[in-house]
Parts: sequence; C-alpha cells; structure tokens
Amino acid sequence: MVNITRAADLTVIGANGGGWVAATGTAAPASPLVQPVSPWEPLGAISDDGLVFGFDEDSQQFTPWGLTSPFRTTITQSVRTFQLTLWETARVAVQSLMFRIDAAELAPVSGLTSFAETASPIPDRRAFWFAVFDGDTARGFYVPQGEISDRSDVTFKQDEMSGYEVTITAYPDAAGNTVYHVDSVPETPAYTGS
Repeated sequence: MVNITRAADLTVIGANGGGWVAATGTAAPASPLVQPVSPWEPLGAISDDGLVFGFDEDSQQFTPWGLTSPFRTTITQSVRTFQLTLWETARVAVQSLMFRIDAAELAPVSGLTSFAETASPIPDRRAFWFAVFDGDTARGFYVPQGEISDRSDVTFKQDEMSGYEVTITAYPDAAGNTVYHVDSVPETPAYTGS
C-alpha cells in the first residue's frame, strides 16, 4: 500500500498578517518574525479578505509542423501583484499611498489636513513588506520597487467599512528581481518511503 505523506503544519491559512511601506532602497526586515521599524511605516488594519499574491503570466507556445503539441514554450510576461483593502484610511502612510502624495504634505495645519489631487499623476514607487502568519509559520514578501497600479472606488456607507482596495505591482530592482521571499516554516518531515 502507498503511504501518503501529510503534514498539517506545512500548510498556511493566513490567519493574520500585516503590511508596511518605505522609500525604495529600504532594506527588507531580516525575518517576518521581526517587527519592522522606521523607516518602515505600518499600513494598519487590512480587511478580512487578507492579502492576495497574484501571478499574471503570458506565454508563447511553439508547435512544429507535423506535430499537434508544442515542443517549446517561452514566458513572454511575468507580473507579480499584491491585492489588499486598507481599512485605516485616516492613517498618513495609507493616504500618502492612495493619493500619491508625500507624507510630509499630509501634516495637519491648525487641526486640518488638506491636499489636492493632480490630473497628471507621476510614478510613485515605494518598497513594501508583507508578512503572513499562521501559528509558527510565517511568510514574508519584500517588494523593493512596487507601485499601486489599480485603485477601487471608495464607498462611504453606514453599514460598510470604508477602505482603499488597491493592487500593488512589483517592478524589477537592479538585480532583476520583483519579490523576495523570507519564510519561517517548520522543517519538512523526512520521507520514509514506506
């Protein structure tokens, strides 16, 4: 009989997690188990939809004459995204991201914060750090150069939490990498083959 190897502690539910933002060039935290410190700024409460790590890939298949199956495939596009809804819409770091405004411009003056949205937005790349936790398992995602590439409408309603639903696209850094993974996971049990 075949022995099916299973280990529940190697699964990840994503029971909790957080996100942080900093200027591009900011080094990643050493581990998802280490609290990020300045210049990392927290993104605050994230909706219960959690974090979606997206893969958008296109490929080109090459099928030679006389065959009906391709004998080679090449990847023509490979994009990584992160989707989440930021609930702390009054947090300066979150407003700064949503409206592409430097955080210093959002400092209150006489108790009021005011800003204008431009009709000609410029690129607003920043570094992002996301951590996902499930018991003793933690996954960290470091995006050295990311930018909000999609924003949803914002609803203000009595029975609904207002939030900024955003998609962050990861761009290549100087080394050509878009996302760095730093995981703290249990060791995989040895395979006994029986």
